[in-house]
Amino acid sequence: MERSPLFCKRDRPGTGLVELTFFLQQMINGVALGSLYGLIAIGYTMVYGIIRLINFAHGDVMMMGCYFAYFGILMFSLPWWASFVIAMALTAVLGVMMDKGAYVPVRNAPRISALITAIGVSFLLENLGLVVFGGRPKGFPTPEMFSEVYEVAGLMFPALVVWTPLLTLLILSAVLFIIYRTKTGRAMRCISHDMETTRLMGVDVNRIISITFAVGSAAAAAGGIMWAMRYPEINPLMGIIPGFKAFVAAVLGGIGNITGAMLGGLLLGVAEIMLVALMPELAGFRDAVAFGLLILILLFRPTGLMGTKLPD
Repeated sequence: MERSPLFCKRDRPGTGLVELTFFLQQMINGVALGSLYGLIAIGYTMVYGIIRLINFAHGDVMMMGCYFAYFGILMFSLPWWASFVIAMALTAVLGVMMDKGAYVPVRNAPRISALITAIGVSFLLENLGLVVFGGRPKGFPTPEMFSEVYEVAGLMFPALVVWTPLLTLLILSAVLFIIYRTKTGRAMRCISHDMETTRLMGVDVNRIISITFAVGSAAAAAGGIMWAMRYPEINPLMGIIPGFKAFVAAVLGGIGNITGAMLGGLLLGVAEIMLVALMPELAGFRDAVAFGLLILILLFRPTGLMGTKLPD
């Protein structure tokens, strides 16, 4: 079945009132796109909230998750659901390996060292992807249940638009459960306030941080797979823009705050879709608007909408 366009334009742009159906359709599209941003932003905000590291390789981790799913389906002929689950698990392992191999050695170094390391890991993954997978984009298989399009009261609901917020809510609930209802989550919150005191209390800080990377990376893989089905092709550089947008979402909502990251993602997604839908002549500036929003937030409310000032 033919995929519905992500951005629907008015028949007569710039004239007349926005019809209610048109507005609701764009809101639906905006919520779906925002859910993707929020899902990817969870990993950003978890890692920053605990070790104050902006993991610029997060978008590339998302890209790797897409390739794991792609090869699971096409090379190993796994059912799509098994391939997606295995891809999330492998991406979680990749996140742990990144932490152990790149970030643990600079854990006690100045923060700028960790930041440079994150940028280096990002370039490493991108160039490794170009060498191993090739630079040519690959079509990502979309299972039939995600290709359907439903129509309700004149509104079009592509299955992905329905499933993306549901999956995001499910993963968000699981992450919040881990953080607020488990001993591991309690340790994460303690580390975010005072890593050294937490270590003195007998907590294996490195293990907890590795779990954080694993959870955040698995969420990024889920977001990446949904992204790849929506824009059905993958390439080794596909994580750059979604990664930056997710970072904007995390900062907008309050980096370090899981719920804030989701709120920031939703606001960013709706703002982008509305900009393109209501002012199509400015569609080429939607990325600039997102990054302009980041600058404004950093200037006037650096803690974001729901964030609080975190201890150094």
